[in-house]
Amino acid sequence: MEPEDSINVLDTSLVLCGTDPVTGFFRDGHCNTCAADQGSHTVCAVMTAEFLAFSKYVGNDLSTPRPEFGFDGLDPGDAWCLCASRFLQAADEGCAPQVHLEATHKRALDIVPLEVLKAHALHDGSEE
Repeated sequence: MEPEDSINVLDTSLVLCGTDPVTGFFRDGHCNTCAADQGSHTVCAVMTAEFLAFSKYVGNDLSTPRPEFGFDGLDPGDAWCLCASRFLQAADEGCAPQVHLEATHKRALDIVPLEVLKAHALHDGSEE
């Protein structure tokens, strides 16, 4: 599995999304992707209680620890590489989390329009 070029939605180098917990399809902290990543885990989002409840409701429980998979569960404030289609679904439902554009892989644009990502972008100066 060779990752695609690490380019973000702004056409610059992809930056780190999160390491606590470690996120990404490759579990390297980046929202890199490859052909094997059928879920397109490319949107770097900061979790909110509202989004975590929504995700659980639609069948993807990201908040409950699953120690058998080495997953501690996510909390509000955690950065996580979301599936682009789940992000778009949440945006359509009005409960999308904020997005770190510089850490969101360009491949997300295959599913989510840039305008939608920008509408949910973290504000400048919010280095996390």
